[in-house]
Amino acid sequence: MAVQWLLVCHGLVTLLVVVSFLCGQWPIFQGTFIQRIHNFLTFGAFDYFRRFVEFVFGSRGSNALYLAQYYCCDRPNPILQAMYLAIVGGTYYLIVYSIFNYIPGHYIGGYHRYTSLLAVSVGILLFLLTSFSDPGTINPENVSKYLSVYPYDNIIYSEKECSTCKILKPARSKHCSICDRCVARFDHHCGWMNNCIGEKNTLYFVMFLLWHFFLCVYGTVAIGLVLAGRLKELEVVYILTAYYGIEDSFRSLAPHVVQWLLGSYNTQILLMVFLAIVSLLLSGFFGYHASLCLSNTTTNETFKWQDYLSWQRKVKEAKASAEALKASLGDLSQERKPPESKWKSFFRRSHLEDVEIVKNNIYDRGFFQNLYEIIYPLSSRPSFSTHNNKLKTG
Repeated sequence: MAVQWLLVCHGLVTLLVVVSFLCGQWPIFQGTFIQRIHNFLTFGAFDYFRRFVEFVFGSRGSNALYLAQYYCCDRPNPILQAMYLAIVGGTYYLIVYSIFNYIPGHYIGGYHRYTSLLAVSVGILLFLLTSFSDPGTINPENVSKYLSVYPYDNIIYSEKECSTCKILKPARSKHCSICDRCVARFDHHCGWMNNCIGEKNTLYFVMFLLWHFFLCVYGTVAIGLVLAGRLKELEVVYILTAYYGIEDSFRSLAPHVVQWLLGSYNTQILLMVFLAIVSLLLSGFFGYHASLCLSNTTTNETFKWQDYLSWQRKVKEAKASAEALKASLGDLSQERKPPESKWKSFFRRSHLEDVEIVKNNIYDRGFFQNLYEIIYPLSSRPSFSTHNNKLKTG
């Protein structure tokens, strides 16, 4: 029984660490222990380790640690790509080793041996396409094309030169400090892909998230069906009720069935829980990026809009406060009026409540047009002038 509880505790701790590391910065977790765990995992642990290395090895040790950090976090490297392949390969190996012996089963057919391999292969293919495709690199030869397809909104994008590439920056682009290049419709730099996510590979990235979500759900359901089949084939419920005198009800049988599963199939249970947790995380990531695609917004632009709207709100609040102060001073200079009722003063609308900031995204062209732009990027379409020249030549 101690082993089963140890496995349960291990699963809960793993879930807490994974959720804290990947989602600790989400607004819903602000001020909670999950955010504190995230801060420790992403900064605090490294800082304590740096102090320990500096104490033991001196400045040479800390300098070597900074160089390793620079290579791992600030320069292109295949570390996370190798980790992805190791996770996928290791998980699939465990599934083959511990699950395939029970396929075909009572609730699952033998063809799943082959469909599972096909599903994993498609996931790796999407990973390779996202990792090694051009995200939309901007250079002096194609900058004019990007300038024509993405107009400046003069709100979060205005005409200026890239200080590194020394070329005019098209709207919606950004110079990636890790890849050292300007990327069109820049979304973010993905360490797992060792590549930027931009105009030309956003579709691959979103498909990668969606496919891996379905892949994890498929694995979770398949393992669940295998375990349900084992319960049926070994007649566990019948044995518990007929030989052990346990009442034939879900509430009475469930603890004993779970105990039997944890004792007999702990590896399969851990795999199922792991795939279920990853599927939940992937559903959140896919939902977020899908909403960005359908509103024709990028991750980079969400941060720009947040900064802009916050600044605009502060400016308008300052103006409203100044007008309120001016009105109060004007009232003091006039004849003294009867004192206002305390109830009216309490329920009176504040001038700051009239402050309203509206996001004006000129790149949002509607659901279908936004989706079409993700599938068929603007810069990949022939321009109108080019089309006319082809007609004249023909």
